[in-house]
Amino acid sequence: MSIVPAEAVAGKSRTVTDTRAASDAADGAPAPLAPRARLLPSMAAVYRAQLSRARVARIPLLFVATFQSVGIMILMRGVVDGGAEARAVVAGSSVLVVAFVALNLLAQYFGQLRATGGLDHYATLPVPPAAVVLGAAGAYASFTVPGTAVTAVTGSLLFDLPLTHLWVLVAVIPLAGAALAGLGAALGLLAPRQELATLLGQLGMSAALLLGVLPADRLPGPITYARDLLPSTYGVEALARSFDRHPDWPAVALDLAVCAAVGVVSLAVATWAYRRAAVR
Repeated sequence: MSIVPAEAVAGKSRTVTDTRAASDAADGAPAPLAPRARLLPSMAAVYRAQLSRARVARIPLLFVATFQSVGIMILMRGVVDGGAEARAVVAGSSVLVVAFVALNLLAQYFGQLRATGGLDHYATLPVPPAAVVLGAAGAYASFTVPGTAVTAVTGSLLFDLPLTHLWVLVAVIPLAGAALAGLGAALGLLAPRQELATLLGQLGMSAALLLGVLPADRLPGPITYARDLLPSTYGVEALARSFDRHPDWPAVALDLAVCAAVGVVSLAVATWAYRRAAVR
């Protein structure tokens, strides 16, 4: 009995498949579509593209965000001596860098995409809507890492806070970044005009400045409720607690868990807003 090589069998299979495809085309039957791209590879591709774009276009703005946060801490140094207020100022100023980029700039970016028809380009790609939102949000959140770290270290030295537990930034930056990036993307996609998206992004960053940097006990009673609704608040609280000599780790974990939950919700809303804007 003779053995037929595998290559010959594969070649015959391809020939039969090609013959059937040609026959279907001749009969007017539509050719089968390529499988839709999976979420994770699509998100990684969008992430790399957005990160490359942001690295070129957003470096000056990141410098402005870092300089702004450091300047705020220097101004507050003349008012706040130390203690819980100093921890709140440093934590709020550090997360403000995330708010400037992930919330403000991302709202402007998606507002511009919607106004100029850039969403049509993404709509033609065989990628899930969530991949576009998550990839862009992840890139903008990652872009905040250097400025946030520099601000936190500078503030710790300025207010004589311990640097021991600054590793908490490894969790604070992605979680607060996801929550704020989801909010920024949703604002940019839901705003009917590009100018309104820019305005909403600026207002969101201003809210992060006023409600995050100022110590909570200095705020009027009704304003504290608005502070609780701001996604970045829980990242600020987690980072502020880590400046204690003996941090309350269960409270830090709870703040980070709330920040993660808010991030999931905000990114889900942003994905829904993307689908809504892309079909119009």
